[in-house]
Amino acid sequence: MFTWVCPKCGREVPPSYDECPDCAGKTAEQAAPPQQSQPAAPPPGPRGARRPLWATGPQEPLPPAPPPSFAPPPAAPVAVAPAAPPEEPATFRPPKPVTSPLFAEPDQAAPQYAVPPPAGHPKWLLGIAIAVIVVVVGGGLYWFFGRPQSTSAVIVNQAPATPAGENPLQKYIEISGIRFGPDAKGVKVAFIVTNHSDSGLADLAGIATIFAKTDTGQQVQVGTVKFETGIDAQGSKELTLPLDTKMKLVEMPDWQNASAKVQITSPSGA
Repeated sequence: MFTWVCPKCGREVPPSYDECPDCAGKTAEQAAPPQQSQPAAPPPGPRGARRPLWATGPQEPLPPAPPPSFAPPPAAPVAVAPAAPPEEPATFRPPKPVTSPLFAEPDQAAPQYAVPPPAGHPKWLLGIAIAVIVVVVGGGLYWFFGRPQSTSAVIVNQAPATPAGENPLQKYIEISGIRFGPDAKGVKVAFIVTNHSDSGLADLAGIATIFAKTDTGQQVQVGTVKFETGIDAQGSKELTLPLDTKMKLVEMPDWQNASAKVQITSPSGA
């Protein structure tokens, strides 16, 4: 705030005062009669100005504010809303008919679309073709799987030709199920003799040679065994006899690697 300095007392005076308040107060005390004990009022200043805190004497109350110079606008008329009419009681209203074409009933008089028959061969010709295929397939299956086969023909085809000087019954005798075990004199062998002929053999005798199959696929002879027994037609019998061999029991082959070749000595012929 800008102030000015009184040339008499040297105090700073606000710019709202025309003269120094202290100097003016002292001048008024000197001019007043001696019976007056009340201090003189400070000189009037600008409206709304307040005395500074360093001024002495009572402060003059502010004059009342002047009345406003403008007139308030006239009050606008308040619009009154008309009274609402009384509500009518609720009445039942039937639903509106559905007008969407999706829910509309189809027209009974509209012509129905007829599916045209497929073009092709007649049904009776198709039935004949299916019947022919079934007959051909059934005949082929019967030809391969349903033909009766002669037992004698099978035996003749499977039986090898008998060499000269060999017993004719030898081709009907089979030795299988070879197993080895310990014996008091060495090694014993158990095997099954099967008679594949239609005639019983009461005095069957022969010699069986035992072979062992090596890792290279070769056949190595292990020993021989002589047997005598009687077997019915299409029958079999298990025998356990000592084995004529120079090998020990631990050197004998397993059952899956053992095979035998038989030589019939009795009966003598067919």
